[in-house]
Amino acid sequence: MNTDSPAPAVYIQLKNRVTVPKGKGVLLRDVAYLITEPHWREPLYSLLVLQPQEGDGNLILIDLLTVIPRIQEVYPDAEIQPIGEGRTIVQIEGPATSAKPSIALFVLVWLLLFFGSALTIMNFHADVSMLEVQIRIVEMLTGRRDEHPYLFQIAYSLGIGFGMVIFFNHLFKKKWNEEPTPLEVEMFLYQKNIDQYVINEEYRKMKRRSDEAPGSREGGA
Repeated sequence: MNTDSPAPAVYIQLKNRVTVPKGKGVLLRDVAYLITEPHWREPLYSLLVLQPQEGDGNLILIDLLTVIPRIQEVYPDAEIQPIGEGRTIVQIEGPATSAKPSIALFVLVWLLLFFGSALTIMNFHADVSMLEVQIRIVEMLTGRRDEHPYLFQIAYSLGIGFGMVIFFNHLFKKKWNEEPTPLEVEMFLYQKNIDQYVINEEYRKMKRRSDEAPGSREGGA
């Protein structure tokens, strides 16, 4: 490092969630975006922020209180300007397996979802007396009562399927527009809630370790 060069101004933004292979150290480039002078960027990106241990589990919380001291060890006078959220979740990923997906398991899950959805719709229709409603609608339209309005029921069933395709904005791999589907929104909210839970749990563990440290007990005595 050239000590004659002025200390850099470092703008740092931590990523929300990243995945790191098991056994690999977590570098600054893995968890953060940096804006600084070009000749400072690569040395900063190569900083080792954390070396995961076996007891750390597969989810690790890294915040600015971990990152800033590592930068200051190399550039003590660096002007660090954080941007956005001050923490990131690191998921430790094991080696990828080459096992092929089970066709039998896929068919089983598909059948469970298909018949489960069908039973749900039929039970709902039974609860609201949908058959009687359809008979009454056909009677109002045609002027005669038909106890088995199959034509209306077929059109109604096709309409349910078409409406589901429009509602979920998805047919196999085809999307009608760039708007997120309701399922994608729910998955996003679910993942966000999981991340918030992990953050709270990691901070709780950090506080407990801090309270159990010998220095903390001596300071509180």
